[in-house]
Amino acid sequence: MSGRNRIAIYGGTFDPVHLAHVEVAKRISQLFEIDKLLFVPAQVAPHKLNLPVTPAIHRYAMLVLATQQDPRLRVSTFELDAPDRRYTVDTLAHYKSEFGESADLFFVMGADSWSEITTWRGWERLLALVNHIVVTRPGYDINLDLVNSSVRERVVDLRGSTQIPKVVKEAAGEKIFITDAVMLANSATQIRRALREDDRSQLTRLVPSSVTDYIRKYELYRKSNEA
Repeated sequence: MSGRNRIAIYGGTFDPVHLAHVEVAKRISQLFEIDKLLFVPAQVAPHKLNLPVTPAIHRYAMLVLATQQDPRLRVSTFELDAPDRRYTVDTLAHYKSEFGESADLFFVMGADSWSEITTWRGWERLLALVNHIVVTRPGYDINLDLVNSSVRERVVDLRGSTQIPKVVKEAAGEKIFITDAVMLANSATQIRRALREDDRSQLTRLVPSSVTDYIRKYELYRKSNEA
């Protein structure tokens, strides 16, 4: 993998983006020596079709505010520009085609996403398209029995590593790296509840101040009915 740009792709609804998202992006960029990390907010997540989603323009703006201090972190409108929803396998195929052989691509996902990976559209093709970085989080076990033996052979467990190991730089083919570099349990549901209750101390701990200001300015999440 050495000698080429490293580009990471971080997908999700980001409704709203929070400090754990940003910390994952920064730590992954550091650990894997990422040159550019693209946040790719989804128009509508296929597994959240029945849930209300904040308009794309607001989620995009909040991501821009949350990432503006780090030049490695960018926000892509690729999925937001689509008239219909996109599946992750299609998004990764797009970036694979766009960057070709000029970069090594990494897709970032949380342990919660990994636990559902076999339900994703074209999941075996998805796991073979690019490298993957699975970020552990409290309360979720990384179950490798979900996937077949050919996929398990490509897993590289980096839990406990604080610096990028040689195997990442020299790994041949697309790998699945498991890391515990960031162990935060923040959730968007928790944040939306704090916003409804105007819990300022909680919000300071969970959300970038610029994002909190934006949410208040445009009165977002006030009508959420989540428990």
